[in-house]
Amino acid sequence: MTEQVLLETKNLSKVYQSGFVRKTSTIAVEDVSFSLQSGEIISLVGESGSGKTTVARTILKLLPPTSGKILYKGIDIAGVKKRRALTEYWRHVQGIFQDPYAPFNLFYKVDRVFNITFSLFEKPLSKEEKKRIIDDSLTMVDLNPGDILGRYPHQLSGGQRQRILIARSLIVNPEILVADEPTSMIDASTRVDVLKVFMNLRDKQKLSIIFITHDVGLAYYISDRMLVMQKGKIVEEGKVDEIIASPKHEYTQKLLSSIPTLSKKWEFEEKNETA
Repeated sequence: MTEQVLLETKNLSKVYQSGFVRKTSTIAVEDVSFSLQSGEIISLVGESGSGKTTVARTILKLLPPTSGKILYKGIDIAGVKKRRALTEYWRHVQGIFQDPYAPFNLFYKVDRVFNITFSLFEKPLSKEEKKRIIDDSLTMVDLNPGDILGRYPHQLSGGQRQRILIARSLIVNPEILVADEPTSMIDASTRVDVLKVFMNLRDKQKLSIIFITHDVGLAYYISDRMLVMQKGKIVEEGKVDEIIASPKHEYTQKLLSSIPTLSKKWEFEEKNETA
C-alpha cells in the first residue's frame, strides 16, 4: 500500500532582488523538488545559508516563490493570495520556528497563544469546547494542562514553551507541520523530549513533518528520509540509514565527517598530551 503524497515542491526557486540603480540578484533556493507523504518525517539538512528556511517559509506562504510549484494534495498553492484561501491552507499546514520565546507576549499568560489560534476556525466554539481542545493538545505533547495553563512564559522552560507551540499548532488538527530548527535554542537535555513528541505525533496521529536542521545527528534520530541542501539546491536525498551509511555527495560526506565522536575526542586529547 503506497502512502498518500500530501505535499510536493516542483522546481521551486526563490531569488531576492536588491538595489535601486544597479540591481543585484541573490539565489536563495534553486530548482528544489521533493515530496512529503502521509505519516512521514523528512529532514532538510544543511549549513546556515543553504536555503532550508527559505523553503520552509515558501511552503508556509510567508514568502512568495519566484518560480515553481507548491502542490498540496495536487493543488498548486504557490500563487494563492486571498486571505480566505490562505486561512484554509493554514488549517492543514502549520509551522513551528526556532525561537520558543518570540510568539509569546511577556505580559500575557500562555493561554493567549491558544485563544488566538481559534480564529482559524470557521465556526465559533464555546469556552468548554476550547478548553477541551487545548487540554487534548497539551496532553499530546506530554504536558499537563494544570501545570501549564495560567502561567506566564518566563515561568516555563524553553522546552516547555516549544512544546506549547507544537500543541498550539495541533489545535486546528493539521496534516503537515513544518518545524524550522525547533530545538536549536533549547537546552540539550530537553531536545530529545521535543524530538520524541514529533515522533509520537507521526506514529499516533499520522502527522507529516518537515524537520529543518543543520544537525545531521538530529536528522538521523528523527527522520524517515533526509534531503541535503547546499547553496539553495538539494544535492542528495534518500532514506536516512542509506545516506548515513553511504553518502554519495562530497558535501554530505563533509557534513558527516564534522560530527564529533568519542574517537575524535580521544585523538585530540592524545595529540595535546604529547605536544
